[in-house]
Amino acid sequence: MKLRLLFALAAAVLGIGTAAAQSAETPIRLYVLDGGVLASDPTRYRLTPEEVQTEPISVAAYLVVHPRGVLLWEAGAIMDSERTVAEGEVERVVRLDGGERFVTLTRPFLEELAAAGFQPEDVTHISFSHYHWDHTANANEFAHAAWLVRPIERERMFSASPPGGTRPQTYSALADSRVIEITGDEHDVFGDGTVVIKLAPGHTEGHQLLYVNLPRTGGVLLSGDLYHYPEERTLNRLPTFEVSEEETRRSRAELETFLEQTGAELWIQHDLIAHQKLKHSPEYYD
Repeated sequence: MKLRLLFALAAAVLGIGTAAAQSAETPIRLYVLDGGVLASDPTRYRLTPEEVQTEPISVAAYLVVHPRGVLLWEAGAIMDSERTVAEGEVERVVRLDGGERFVTLTRPFLEELAAAGFQPEDVTHISFSHYHWDHTANANEFAHAAWLVRPIERERMFSASPPGGTRPQTYSALADSRVIEITGDEHDVFGDGTVVIKLAPGHTEGHQLLYVNLPRTGGVLLSGDLYHYPEERTLNRLPTFEVSEEETRRSRAELETFLEQTGAELWIQHDLIAHQKLKHSPEYYD
């Protein structure tokens, strides 16, 4: 009890949020944040509308609460500050290359975070599977956190000509963030093997996956955009816009080997049907 009180006092002095203070005492947890529904065209993934269970795809982010920190994986598709329509309505987004995308909104991103009991300042680490617009929207809210990023991804994001699938205004504040460079095939976020970022290039130059080993649920592997539809996996189809199809094939083969070796469950982040079946914040997996 005295230790708990001392930690709470230290947290107050250091400016650590209540939820972050609690995380130092709690077993690892995984929260699923619902970012809405993205209109999609299966033909961009070399699939026909008849081959998929549903054409729209999900937008998700994940909060990993660990005794040594709080990691936000992905940051949504719509900035809370740019929402112009109500929950349940469709927001139009324009990418850097001029391409239009349409997202059916759920509640604001920071409300999803708050439902889990966290404020932006409680997040100690942030990382993305890759730099595309539907993964970085609220990144500026977390510029205070340590950014776990591969040098090639950061270089592309802040280059004079960023990739067309980005929206640089959504992550501009990260230019001043403390960076933890990921240079190896794997990065153990908290040093105990429970939260590991894994290289899986092909979709983008430094695309990556997140493995979370939970005490009760077991291992979960978050796919980033290595797959979008489950039918890509079962029918062995590739998107038409990969940076390197050869690397994507290799990354998928390595993923399957990892799943077989570890028994981890694959969560395809954009799989709308599977996403809707998950427990969402404030519920969690532990």
